[in-house]
Amino acid sequence: MHETTMPYTVGLDYGTNSARALVVDVKDGRELGTAVVDYPSGHQGILLDPTDHHLARQNPADYLFALEQATRQALARAAETEPDFSADQVIGIGMDGTGSSPIPVDSKNVPLALHADFSTNLQAQCWLWKDHTGIPEAAAITQKAAELRPHYLAKIGGTYSSEWFWAKIWHCLKTDPAVFDAAFSWVELADFIPAVLAGIDDPRHILRGVCMAGHKALYADDWGGLPDKDFLAALDPRLADLRDRLYEKAHDASIPAGTLCPAWAEKLGLPAGIPIAIGEMDVHYGAIGCGVDEGTLVKVIGTSTCDCAVVSAEKTVADIPGICGIVKGAILPGYYGIEAGQSAVGDIFKWFVEGVLGDASLHSTLTADAAALKPGQSGLLALDWNNGNRTVLVDQLLTGLLLGQTLYTTRAEIYRALIEATAFGARTIIDRIRTYGVPVERIVCSGGIAEKNPLLMQIYADVTGCEMRVSRSSQSCALGSAIAAAVVAGAHADFKSAQDAMTGLKDLSYRPDPPNQSVYQEIYQLYLALHDAFGGVNSAAKLGLIMKDLLAIKARQSA
Repeated sequence: MHETTMPYTVGLDYGTNSARALVVDVKDGRELGTAVVDYPSGHQGILLDPTDHHLARQNPADYLFALEQATRQALARAAETEPDFSADQVIGIGMDGTGSSPIPVDSKNVPLALHADFSTNLQAQCWLWKDHTGIPEAAAITQKAAELRPHYLAKIGGTYSSEWFWAKIWHCLKTDPAVFDAAFSWVELADFIPAVLAGIDDPRHILRGVCMAGHKALYADDWGGLPDKDFLAALDPRLADLRDRLYEKAHDASIPAGTLCPAWAEKLGLPAGIPIAIGEMDVHYGAIGCGVDEGTLVKVIGTSTCDCAVVSAEKTVADIPGICGIVKGAILPGYYGIEAGQSAVGDIFKWFVEGVLGDASLHSTLTADAAALKPGQSGLLALDWNNGNRTVLVDQLLTGLLLGQTLYTTRAEIYRALIEATAFGARTIIDRIRTYGVPVERIVCSGGIAEKNPLLMQIYADVTGCEMRVSRSSQSCALGSAIAAAVVAGAHADFKSAQDAMTGLKDLSYRPDPPNQSVYQEIYQLYLALHDAFGGVNSAAKLGLIMKDLLAIKARQSA
């Protein structure tokens, strides 16, 4: 490779409603061209069932459509930005995706949904990360692991989630055995697209990423990979049989998933044979795109949030109850990846403004009106569980709550209370991982909300007591994928040097305001009381004074 003539990589980011492609200069992270393509199927790209609000699926055909369209559009825009740019200068490609989003495939790695017999069957589609239909199965997995393999649970915070791999597959087996029987294997979205790009037509030959395997599928090298067949047979013997058609080894991002095959090179307009980075979860590559390092917590704030931290693999990391996993090699090679998050953040604001109020244009108005309020002035307190709780309770049967309403409560007060609720949820995560020895010295945020909503960012700073910084890139997930491509292509010797060259922060900082921080500390104690009572942590909690305490704070702040 000659860096001066081939200095670019492409990062692909598969989100909940759309996919994007980003063309990046490997020397300095400069972004030449980007394109976003909405998934054409369903409601905003999601296949729903009006009879089951837990169901969320996606059409795998949308992924292939977006792959070609977004990549070609991003390359065209890069050529507009840089007249000397040529797609021949692209030296690698990387991809991230939502997770756990497993796809049932046949023996040729073709999604069942692309077969005529299954094209309209929701069970044969990709089971999107936010699908919670496997709640009973997740509970059964947790119970059986506690009995037979407690070390499995220790590394995932103590509870297996309905958002994850085995719960979804087992639920498919129970509810539609015809789809389960027709599926030769199941492939995570983040593993599927790299395999497609590499032309791999046997699921057993796909190089799987350890971040999906470890955080979602109970994989660990310490116990020989995926859960053993005896354990899976204790759930259902057919799951044990499936294990033979999955994978034995999962890999970190230091090795490529393959090289770009001629067929897809022609479709995308890229050179055949360039390396493809191993697939990772969107927020894991997003953490890399934000410059994650030991001591830095990265918050990717979108429809939901994911919090990512890393600790050197040379150190011992304590098991942390309630988090989404501690996986060696996840996020950054050579580190333990630690993941937590909230099942809904942007989705809560969207629900209230667009679903309840019915007017998407109100976001900016409500933000301005809410910014005029002082902390505690609304007298409201909310729980941020409208889509269940991912961390630290790991319970998708929990729901939202709004406390303290009066006949004079305004929509702006509710809007601010919902923002504050997500901030309180964020603080519970920070407090939990700090308690178990994970350093959090700075917080770097990414995502459209972090960039566009100063009110939210200031509230987060005041509630958490932490300075909030914003990633330089507005496409940090795609950038992280492009960084991984640059490393496997040899443009940088390792991830540290690649991050130093290709990432940065905006000249923007949100610091805690001491008076606001003091008020929020009071309200946070009330939040914790609600959190522990309704979350089942403290069934003996006395909640009778919370409304009156909120009114007292309201009176003081309104004076």
